[in-house]
Amino acid sequence: MSFVSRVPLRWVDLDAQGHVNNAVVADYLQEARVEWLLSGPNARLLGTSTMVVSHQVEYLGPVVFGIDPVEVHLSVGPVGAARFTLGYSVVQDGRELARARSVLCLFDYAAGRPRRMTTAERTWFAAQSGEVPVPPSLGRWRVGERAHAYDVVVRWSDLDPYGHVNNVRVFDFVAEARIRMNPDDGGATRMQAAAEQGLLWMVARQDVDYLGQIAHRVAPYRVRSAIGRVGRTSVTIVAQIEDPADQAVLTRTRTVLVCGDATGRPVPLPENMLAAADRWPADPEN
Repeated sequence: MSFVSRVPLRWVDLDAQGHVNNAVVADYLQEARVEWLLSGPNARLLGTSTMVVSHQVEYLGPVVFGIDPVEVHLSVGPVGAARFTLGYSVVQDGRELARARSVLCLFDYAAGRPRRMTTAERTWFAAQSGEVPVPPSLGRWRVGERAHAYDVVVRWSDLDPYGHVNNVRVFDFVAEARIRMNPDDGGATRMQAAAEQGLLWMVARQDVDYLGQIAHRVAPYRVRSAIGRVGRTSVTIVAQIEDPADQAVLTRTRTVLVCGDATGRPVPLPENMLAAADRWPADPEN
């Protein structure tokens, strides 16, 4: 059973490479999820009782700007006592360009803890439940002591109706950090360095685990990033958002980047990325 949401595109959804930014694709998933919840008897859960636990997003091709909306096909996966899984397929002009999986839980914000579903809530979710594919593992890595560090400041507009940073904004925060992972002198970002070489960086996969809430404040949070697996044309970057005040880890992410030429064809990694892997290595977990 699938729910189809038609999400209009905006010109400002495009990034410097001329296609929809990977973080905006996560926004499309959220729009579909909101429409689906609002269409049923559990609409009251939106804005009061749902929390995203994790995302796994696979990017299969670029979403380009168009007048027609993109379609997001949403399906319900396993349903537990307090959480449920959603699957998504993002389709444009008949082509699947992204697929994703999210885990959400019901959360009592007043008590500050997850809550169990009522019988009526669970019945509604379970009636739609089916199979949702689980993406392959990206390996087990952790951010070690030699990680790259970047401070990010929360904007007021980053907040959602719950009063904390919206889950989608985490994609932006880790992106801001990783484009600065350029070991070359001169202050250019990794994206600027790639452009000078006629190269593109393409996000092929992005996983996010949400461990705590990020609040609005003047003091910055810190994104620490490190490079795990290094292939011929791709790298896996692991990152975590921390609160420098108490070293609490609020999110963990894993991102697969593919290096491409001007046409998007994968090409061998440039020397500055290999140097970055030596400078900021992730630690494998056993």
